[in-house]
Parts: sequence; C-alpha cells; structure tokens
Amino acid sequence: MRKKMGAKLGLVSIMVLSLVTAACSSQNAASGVPEDGKPMPVSIMSMYFTPEPPGADNVIVQEIEKKTNTDLNITWVSPNSYGDKVNVTLASGDIPDLMLVDEPFSAQVRTMVQQGAFWDLTPYIQDYANLANFPAESWINTKQADGNNYGIPRVRPVEGGAFLFLRKDWLDNLNMEVPETTDELYEVLKAFTKDDPDGNGQDDTIGLTGLVNQNNMGSYWAIVSAFTQTTGDWKEVDGKLVNVNLMPEMRDALEWLSKAYAEGLISEDLAVLKESQTKDQLNAGRAGAAVNTVEAAWEPMEANLKSNPDADFLPLVSMNGYVNKDGGFFGMFMIPKTVSEEKMKKLLELMDYGASEEGGTLAGYGLKDVHYTEENGIKMTTEKAKTDIVAQQALGQIFMPYDKYLRAYRAGMPMDIYERNMKIIDEREAISIPDKAIGLYSETNISVGPELAKNIQDMKTKIILGKQSLSDWDNYVEKLKNDSDLQKITDELNQAYTDRQAAQ
Repeated sequence: MRKKMGAKLGLVSIMVLSLVTAACSSQNAASGVPEDGKPMPVSIMSMYFTPEPPGADNVIVQEIEKKTNTDLNITWVSPNSYGDKVNVTLASGDIPDLMLVDEPFSAQVRTMVQQGAFWDLTPYIQDYANLANFPAESWINTKQADGNNYGIPRVRPVEGGAFLFLRKDWLDNLNMEVPETTDELYEVLKAFTKDDPDGNGQDDTIGLTGLVNQNNMGSYWAIVSAFTQTTGDWKEVDGKLVNVNLMPEMRDALEWLSKAYAEGLISEDLAVLKESQTKDQLNAGRAGAAVNTVEAAWEPMEANLKSNPDADFLPLVSMNGYVNKDGGFFGMFMIPKTVSEEKMKKLLELMDYGASEEGGTLAGYGLKDVHYTEENGIKMTTEKAKTDIVAQQALGQIFMPYDKYLRAYRAGMPMDIYERNMKIIDEREAISIPDKAIGLYSETNISVGPELAKNIQDMKTKIILGKQSLSDWDNYVEKLKNDSDLQKITDELNQAYTDRQAAQ
C-alpha cells in the first residue's frame, strides 16, 4: 500500500511542477484582470444541494456579476461525486480560479501546497474585513503544516453542531427532568422505550435512534464523547495527543451502549440502519432522541406537530458537562498559482463581498420581496426562490457570511423555538471543547489509518451488539497499545501538533 501511495505522490509532484511552471509563464503573460473596466472572468468549482444547480442565466448569478464586475463561470458538481471530481481536477493541472476543496488535508492537496501550487493567503486576509471576521477557529483549523492558510474557509459556525436532542413533551408526560448526565440519559431512554411516553397504550417507541458506520461510531459518537470528553479519536492529555480507544472512558462508553442495546433502548438494527430510516422514525413519533445539529431538530418537530400540537424536540446543551465545538469550516476555496497576484487579490475582493451581509443575503436568499420576505428579522423564502434556484444550498455554498446563529433557524420555525435555539448556542459556547486533532497530518494514517479505523469500529460494533464481551475489548486494547502502526500514527500526529502550536 505504501508503494502505491509513493507512486501516487510522485505523480502528483510531477504534475505540480508542471502546474507551477505554467503559473510562472501565465503570470508573465497577463494578469488575468481586464484593464478597460470590463468584467473580470472568474472560473469557480463548487457543489450544490438543490435539485438542480443554478444556470449561467440565473438571476442571482447575474446580480452578483453586476455588483462585483465579474463574469462568473461556475462548474457545479453533485456532492455525491464531488471528492472524485476534485481529485481528477487537481490531477489535471487545469484548476479553476476558485476551487472548493472538500478535503483540504488530503495527501494530494498537502503535496501540491508544499510544491507551491496554491497561493499562500496568510499575508492578505487582514486586508479583507469580512473574511478576517471569520471565527479564529475557521482560520486556525484550515492551516497547513507550515502554519499558513492556502484557502478561504467555507465558513461554518463553531457552535450548534450535531449533538443529542430529545422529546421534551415525552419528558413532561413522564414527569422527568432534562438529563444532564449519561446515567440520567439512560433512565430517560429506558422510560421512552418502556413507559408509553406518547400515551397511546402501545409498545411502539424507542429511546434513541441512530446508526454506526463501518469506520466510526456514526450517531453514537455523541454518547462516546460524553464519556471521553472529546470529539474524534484523539484527546490532549498532559500536552500530548492520546488515542481515545486506549482510554478507560471508551470502555465505559461501550459498556453503556451494550447495556442500552441489550435492553432495547437504542436501534436494534444500528449496524445496517440508513439515515433516512432514522428520520422516518423521528418523523413518525416512534423515537425519543437522536443526534443532529440544533436547527435540524425542527424537522421532526414540525412533522409531529401536524398530529400532536405538544410535540417538542429539545437540543441538549451538554452531556456530562461536555459538548463539542466544531471546526468552523466545511472545506475551503483554494486559488492556484496560475492566477496572477493582481487577480488573486480581486478574487479575495469577490469572496469578501460574498462574506458581507449584502453579498451573503443576495447569494443565499436572493432579492427581497421577490425571493424572500422578512418579518421580525426572519427571512421566509417564496415559491419564486424555488423556481429561480435561489438558496443557501446553491450559491450560498460559495458566498456566505459568518453567522454565529446559522444553526439556530430553519424555514418555518416559530420565533420562540428560534430564540430558544439561540440561547442553547450561547450556553454551549461557554463550555464547548474543540477537536485538537483537526487538520493534523500523519503519513502513516493516510496509508493504513482507514483499515485500522475499520477494524477498531468492527470490534466496537460487536461489543455493542453483544457478539463480543468487554473482556474481549480489554484484550483488544492491549494489542492496540503495541500496534506499530498506531504508535507511528500517534508519534506523527503529536509532531504535527507540536509544529502547529509553534507556528501559531
């Protein structure tokens, strides 16, 4: 596997050399910025989540072009195939002016950065107020190994990310308090499963719906993180990153989950369940808890309100005093060195406009009283927005201002729920803990990490399903402690962690 990886990186290096050479000749030939005031041509590659992508004649594309004096040529790619498209485009050397890279820490991207294929934006960002106003985490977590930023984060809030939410109306029916610890949560899920929380006289409810993936805990990571007090596989202990699978807290989490599974409090088919099926259970009023972002709890709540006016899905502030702080980005837009410095600055101007309130509103919501109406500060989309393909799921994937409360609101949500969600986000902000390993590079992890993660998760799933015992887990952990690959990954990540701290 390492031979294949070396050959791949060698090919990337050759292509990067060609790309850098082309960049030099391109920059010597022309700046790429029209001198006579004509619109600047800008090629962009991004993904879309609407049924169809906006066309070149889209009214909002044209409006943004007028506002920024640009001629936008946007290549829209489905998220289902976006990663493959990025790999092919990077390999071709024919890279758009602005390219959304969904995996900014892949070996391919890292190699191209090291070879000088992309602009280092670090010295320039301070000159663009809206971009500079992104959360510090957005910029810190997208730094490459040398401590510099080679892309504009596709900004996301650091608070309000996926965590536990549950049926508040079921708690009220059962005269139970909102759980704050995993012990209390266990009792709540038990009551949700066995005590007829919806009062229909039938045994047709389950405590927590969710699934596990082949290489991670899927929905149940929120339970695990409440025990380990960190997101992901690594936790800082005495200044060093330690793999959480080696910690006793992971055993505690597996014991909790295996017991919950044995009692039927969590999904029986969690190893094969699809996400759409968990949504169906929630929307049908059959599940009392799940894991998703703060505003996403509104979707099943809205569905249940049609038949139950008291339905209420409450996002939890924390569990065992823990809640995760997100990374503040979802991919980033990179500018290749084939673009001149003058044009690169113009591209930053364009993205800075998109990060402004005016630009972000235009891209995500369109024209007021045409594509949206506004009442009490809440924007409500119109049918015209759908027909014109105006949405945050389209152009809003390219141009987006930072909004701390982005994950507080969804269309149709009443003001009291929106205000409650904002309060939950504020409360989380005071205690949330970041993932210290975001963006850290380990060559060994690139080559053998996926298979190792799959094997570890396979063992965890067997423990939860009762196919293996906790004693088997103890024996497995002892083997993991002596696994040469895991030891090397740990050493490499800690070195990357030390380097990143030194570069800040």
